[in-house]
Amino acid sequence: MKAGRFFNRWSLLAVVLLLIIIAGGVVIGLDNRHSQPVVIIMSPTPMPQGEIYVGGAVNNPGIYPFYAGDNLEDILQAAGGLTADADLSQVELKIPEKGGVAELQKININTADAWLLAALPGIGDVHATAIVAYRQQHGPFRDINELLNVEGIGTVTLDKIRVFITVGD
Repeated sequence: MKAGRFFNRWSLLAVVLLLIIIAGGVVIGLDNRHSQPVVIIMSPTPMPQGEIYVGGAVNNPGIYPFYAGDNLEDILQAAGGLTADADLSQVELKIPEKGGVAELQKININTADAWLLAALPGIGDVHATAIVAYRQQHGPFRDINELLNVEGIGTVTLDKIRVFITVGD
């Protein structure tokens, strides 16, 4: 008779625990059913007001977009900042004429960081790092054809990037 009571108590305990688990699941399910959807609000991307050519004593001369509220410092930072020996009288700012042909922006391979060089067609991270290492070891490039001395860059690659690069202003 003792064995029967033992199983009855454990059976009763098991049924009570099962009912508690089921009731908890129902409560959680009802709570999640009435929750509000998540709303994600993204701020609009600012639209450029126009383009401006920045040249002269900057690290990466070229054409950059400018936005409402931009000041001279913002524009100079977009061009990679001033060169180490910068003379502010040598900074050029030109706003291209509406509908005119804009000058092609060229990357100065003597001052550009590896991430910028990597964006050139056929260069990538490995060759960009090799260009920077060559420049650090041998000094600035005197001519873009000197890139052929960098390991991994041949005439085909140089021809792909020739119109995008420069060694000076």
